[in-house]
Amino acid sequence: MGHRYAGAMSAPDGAPCPADDEPPWLTDQERDTWLEVSTLVLQLPGLLDAQLQRDSGLGLFEYLVMSWLSMAPDRRIRMGELAQLARGSMSRLSNVVKRLEERGLVRRVPDPTDGRYTIALLTDAGWEQVVDAAPGHVRAVRRYVLDPLTSKQVSALHEVSGLIAERIRAGGRGDQPARPSEANAGPPARDQG
Repeated sequence: MGHRYAGAMSAPDGAPCPADDEPPWLTDQERDTWLEVSTLVLQLPGLLDAQLQRDSGLGLFEYLVMSWLSMAPDRRIRMGELAQLARGSMSRLSNVVKRLEERGLVRRVPDPTDGRYTIALLTDAGWEQVVDAAPGHVRAVRRYVLDPLTSKQVSALHEVSGLIAERIRAGGRGDQPARPSEANAGPPARDQG
């Protein structure tokens, strides 16, 4: 009982429903689903990061930051908004932007409309780096994520991962997680910083 119960996160076959003080043990199907998700969470970023490092000398988070900047009007975004778009903390973003600045790929400037904020902007050299890195990254995303799926499965993955991501974002702010009906109501309000 012990190994399967504790190690695999599911109650043994025929186990009674958990008491109020016990965790809500996973069914076999839930456990198997979680193990597949954990493979994605733990291994996919490393595969994508390795491809980017090998082909363009960028880490995955660096590429995502520069990619968001490349898609922004005038290739510039407030740091707080960029942190949300890139799905990183402000401290992580600041560290990455500092490294990218040292390489001449990104610059930080005060927001001309409100000096309390800082804007990150993609330099011409940064633009060229993103343009060069994008084809290899897209091939890797297709290889590991999209090619094994039908278009219907891609839609389902988008919906499911969106629900999970919204729950994570809500938990990260300390708010109550969104109910499924609220998760599709649109994007969350963006921070102005």
